Amino acid sequence: MRLNYLTKKLSVVGRWVATALFCVSAAALAWQTPLFSHDLAIAAPVGDSVLVADAADAVKNKVDRDSDRAKEFVRDTRAKVKGAANDNADKVEDATGKDGNALERKANRDKDLIEKRANEDAAKTQDAVDNTRNAVKDAVDNIKNVFSN
Repeated sequence: MRLNYLTKKLSVVGRWVATALFCVSAAALAWQTPLFSHDLAIAAPVGDSVLVADAADAVKNKVDRDSDRAKEFVRDTRAKVKGAANDNADKVEDATGKDGNALERKANRDKDLIEKRANEDAAKTQDAVDNTRNAVKDAVDNIKNVFSN
């Protein structure tokens, strides 16, 4: 019984010693880390406004290219949706015998509605792309102005 009591106390003391040693080691490691003493970790002073202007122009050019690609993708998607609507209407027309029955008229109305919605959605998406491009360009201009002052 006495031995059990003694081993419990030694175990508790050992845990406290191990915890203290770990904390001291962590503090020493943090104290010696090169992050706090390295010059690259400190923010660079504002200096070369020419580099900032060049970077800003590069970002603007990339935004223009990406927005043009996004618009082209929207136009391609609109054309594919309209093509699929026309194909489906033609299939219904072929299946019904081209006699102008109710199914054929419904397919043509659906085709017209799909084409109308594709045009509207494409226009909205292209406007959103333009708005995003303009917002990014304005943000780049603002950042450029901050570094040039």
